[in-house]
Amino acid sequence: MNQNKIHVEGFHHAAIKVRDFDATIKFYCEVLGFQVSYAGGEGDGRAALIDTGKGNYVEVFAGAPEGERPQGLWFHIALECSDTNAAMERIRAAGVKVTMETKDTIFPSNPPLPIRIAFFEGPNGESIELFQVL
Repeated sequence: MNQNKIHVEGFHHAAIKVRDFDATIKFYCEVLGFQVSYAGGEGDGRAALIDTGKGNYVEVFAGAPEGERPQGLWFHIALECSDTNAAMERIRAAGVKVTMETKDTIFPSNPPLPIRIAFFEGPNGESIELFQVL
């Protein structure tokens, strides 16, 4: 083992700075079913860690400028899902903008990885993927 390697135990969180903190918290909790684990601050200083499951979080910061895309907005975040079809029914029922319907495909790897994916937008325009290994 490389002694100079940093010991990383896994993925902890992805962070996003948002224009509408309350709408973002509501979306991730009520539509996606996540739970706020930690929250604090006031006004544009508010922040929250939202538990997505398995010890992974989305960290939400208030204070993104109105009319601007927040700096460093992720390309997309992929959420592991056990039933993409059922999840997308819930997404549509909540009136969320679907950007790619559910589709089965093969991730081009060796060995090939069969997956089911779908994409939708969060309340700040962030791209969210549902990712199911078949």
